[in-house]
Amino acid sequence: MLTYSVRPRGGVVHALSVAGALSRRGHEVELFAIGPPDTGFFREPPVPAHVVSHVAPDAPFDDRICALIDAYTDGLRAPLRDGGFDVVHAQDCISANAALTLRDAGVVDAVVRTVHHVDDFRSPSLIACQERSIAAPDLVLVVSTPWIARLRDEFGVEAELVPNGVDLERFHPPRDAGERAAARDAADLGAELAVLTVGGIEPRKGSLTLLRAFAATRAALPERRPVLLVAGGATLFDHRDEIDRFHALREDLDLDGSVRVLGPVTDEELERLYRAADIFALPSTKEGFGLAVLEALAAGVPAVVSDLDVFRTYLANGDSALMAPVGDHVALAEALVRAARDPELAARLRDGGRVVAARHGWGAAAAAHEEAYGRFLGR
Repeated sequence: MLTYSVRPRGGVVHALSVAGALSRRGHEVELFAIGPPDTGFFREPPVPAHVVSHVAPDAPFDDRICALIDAYTDGLRAPLRDGGFDVVHAQDCISANAALTLRDAGVVDAVVRTVHHVDDFRSPSLIACQERSIAAPDLVLVVSTPWIARLRDEFGVEAELVPNGVDLERFHPPRDAGERAAARDAADLGAELAVLTVGGIEPRKGSLTLLRAFAATRAALPERRPVLLVAGGATLFDHRDEIDRFHALREDLDLDGSVRVLGPVTDEELERLYRAADIFALPSTKEGFGLAVLEALAAGVPAVVSDLDVFRTYLANGDSALMAPVGDHVALAEALVRAARDPELAARLRDGGRVVAARHGWGAAAAAHEEAYGRFLGR
């Protein structure tokens, strides 16, 4: 199982979790990533894991991406050649390009790749990386049904579906009032209405839409003293322009004291944030699945999300989440206010969300991967 990072991003969590679930089903799985010297995964891997060491050169962005892929290719050459693996499975374009180069050199027989989503890259290196990683693998998987049609229409690739999952033991509602109070204390929350988003600040996450919607929510509910918590943001890509726009807009909207940008957090901190939150918001413009939404649902947090076809495959508007049109901060604010003001609605969303999360354990995802691998190897 190959991933491009050791940091807490959705694709990395997916790789760790599927690898562990496959191992529990009796398969021998090894996990590979690339990262700075002497670093490990943000979470203790559940299977044997190896990090290819790489120091990014002081060079233009496209040169750094090419150097990253070359270093990963070199680092994978010996272990993939000698490991006797039946399946080489990449979770992203970086690791897929490294594996594809080794396949084309005869080091491995075939490459499987999961396409979590397709990015709107501007740099030539990442455009080429993404296109090859979708068109060239021997088997392509996706984690939600809409992406099957998109890959067929945009790339002429026939993909198979495997589900995403959530760890229902880690992500759960507060067991009692004391656990809820402790989580809120750890997040430095008193009686404030806590709106949580996970994924950091970037265009794809709809960060500016969320900020505008939060300002409207704050104006509508002054007695609740809303606070926006922005967790996550570990990424290979440079979103500094969006981050600058976010902070400038925060200042323009006079939100400096009520928006907390937390950055990447530990597993334990993330679990506490879900237990502390009153509402979860993810107004993405594009998602492969939306792993953080499942985590919020499992933790019993009412969710407000974009009305994306991906979300509609597992969420029902008004039952397991509230949905707002993509980019519509007014509608998003109205949904946030509804979830905050209506206890019966919030309870229905919590109950419906937990039903959805219960259907998405990692064991089911591993079983689907096992079946896909079996069909592929049979061919």
